[in-house]
Amino acid sequence: MASVRIREAKEGDCGDILRLILELAEFEKLSDQVKISEEALRADGFGDNPFYHCLVAEILPAPGKLLGQGIGSKIIKKVAEVALDKGCSQFRLAVLDWNQRAMDLYKALGAQDLTEAEGWHFFCFQGEATRKLAGK
Repeated sequence: MASVRIREAKEGDCGDILRLILELAEFEKLSDQVKISEEALRADGFGDNPFYHCLVAEILPAPGKLLGQGIGSKIIKKVAEVALDKGCSQFRLAVLDWNQRAMDLYKALGAQDLTEAEGWHFFCFQGEATRKLAGK
């Protein structure tokens, strides 16, 4: 079984964080939507008023596949721990509709699918739409 260590990200992790963002975007078939740089990650996450909080999972793989070894569960449990430690009463995850494996994991861990339960749809203002709203 793989060994997993989950820790808070450090500024020096930004290159690896960007690489993982790009790999995830490729997996999700959304590479064209990645518009961030290592410098922006550094400025936004490690300045005086960070816009995001990031954890890093260091995985030392054992022989064989990583799937099914509980790594995702360990990561989500750590996110829940950090959320409670930071005073949050909930945390939300976004998952594409074709990623059934992730949805099944989240439900098995106790998450409620708000799309099914409450009919929520998530919207995003970006680029020109944001500038237009802001009058810029």
